[in-house]
Amino acid sequence: MKVVVTGASGNVGTALLRRLAQEPDVQVHGMSRRPPGDAPPYRGVPWTPVDLGRAGAEEVLKTAFEGADAVVHLAWMIQPSRDERRLYRTNVAGSAQVFSTAAEVGVPHLVHMSSVGAYSPGGKDRHVDESWPVNGVTSSFYSRHKAAVEHMLNKFESQLLISRPRPGLILQSDAGSEIHGYFLGKLVPKSLFRQRIPVLPLPRRLVLQFVHADDVADGLALILKHRPHGAVNLVADPVVTPRVLAEVLGGRHVPVPEGLVRALASVSWHLRLQPTPPGWVDLALKSPLLDASRARIELGWKPQFDAQEALRALVRGIGEGKDVPASPAL
Repeated sequence: MKVVVTGASGNVGTALLRRLAQEPDVQVHGMSRRPPGDAPPYRGVPWTPVDLGRAGAEEVLKTAFEGADAVVHLAWMIQPSRDERRLYRTNVAGSAQVFSTAAEVGVPHLVHMSSVGAYSPGGKDRHVDESWPVNGVTSSFYSRHKAAVEHMLNKFESQLLISRPRPGLILQSDAGSEIHGYFLGKLVPKSLFRQRIPVLPLPRRLVLQFVHADDVADGLALILKHRPHGAVNLVADPVVTPRVLAEVLGGRHVPVPEGLVRALASVSWHLRLQPTPPGWVDLALKSPLLDASRARIELGWKPQFDAQEALRALVRGIGEGKDVPASPAL
């Protein structure tokens, strides 16, 4: 089975390469903006460089997709957060190019990596399944783009078998530097994560769900095997509250108003002190909690890491400055 993976050099892509290397009947073809080196997990993987945000991507995609049994679309840009037009070209217009090319070539199975960020706002007092609306959180560019791609994908349902994994926040130790750079930058030094953080000021409603990248990769492998139609939530237990987050960091949670956190994020972002716009705060506060029953029941998916273990792996990776080997920016 030939599987083409776009964005194969990122957080999820590297985990998927490791996972599919265990399948003797799977041949992986990787794609990213720049070809990586020959270190694991890239060694032996045929590679095609492509920039989905630039003209000419269609012909490159068409050649790579020829003869593919499945395309796993992971490519997505989070930075530069101050250039939404550039992000849109890759995330939305680039995804449209992937979908239309897959349909034109006749790829039997398309797996699009969606996200909890595609969902409409929901409370933190219940879990929702895959039927929850996907209109996003409008103040977050990431959420708007994920929701827009989901709606665009509907137009291809008559031409392709489409699976839509929707994971929570995906963490692994090797992505520590990447995630730190995306969301914290120089304002919060990596060295801080090598010691106890005594106080963590966060709103009470900042309740999150995490999942380890290796478990997402296993979920994707099961999706490639069972070919489910539609959305599949992928999250690990337990839900991580601000108190739990503080405990993992070695301190205690101090509740603060949501408006204060958003204002600080906005000011520091506009002053270019850190790379995360305030829409990410809104997304964290408003995104619903997900029910992953479909993945567990229909696919037999069982996370090997609980949410706290995934979080600890990330904290360890940031503190140690870990990064996926030779990973270019997506």
